[in-house]
Amino acid sequence: MSLQEEFEGQPEEVRWEGRYIVAKTRGRWEYVSRTRNIRAAVILAVDEHDHVILVEQFRVPLGKPSIEMPAGLIGDEDGAEGEDAATAAARELEEETGYRAARMESLGEFYSSPGMVTEAFTMFRATGLVKVGEGGGVEGEGITVHRVPLSGVQAFLADKRAQGYGIDVRMLMLLGADMLQR
Repeated sequence: MSLQEEFEGQPEEVRWEGRYIVAKTRGRWEYVSRTRNIRAAVILAVDEHDHVILVEQFRVPLGKPSIEMPAGLIGDEDGAEGEDAATAAARELEEETGYRAARMESLGEFYSSPGMVTEAFTMFRATGLVKVGEGGGVEGEGITVHRVPLSGVQAFLADKRAQGYGIDVRMLMLLGADMLQR
């Protein structure tokens, strides 16, 4: 019996549910989903001077700060269940980084860790960036904004890793060409 056939023959069971995540089983498989099928928007923001806008924030599951692309949940607030993904991406970019984009282009939907999490995110490319505020996120997020030259991303991330920071898997997008050429 294939894994797909095994999967299709098993009911999904909720083992625990919180406000934002739910732990489930299907047969012998355990995995986690977001409640209410909430998705995320992740923003690749590169300015006209070839600097990428990154964020740093403490992540409780890691127990340390993490370097990431700006991102946020789509329709997670009460009353915003039908929020458009591009609208959420623009809102999150401005809240977290203080940059406003003239354009948000969807690069598609992706899955962060499909072996254990159903979480999907839509990647957006933000262009026409204008600095309109300080960023930092909403109260309590404590986000630090980094504007890093694309040519210096590898060194920036190596330095942060050496300092004990977590590095989000999406940083591989910025390192990909260098990693393939080694």
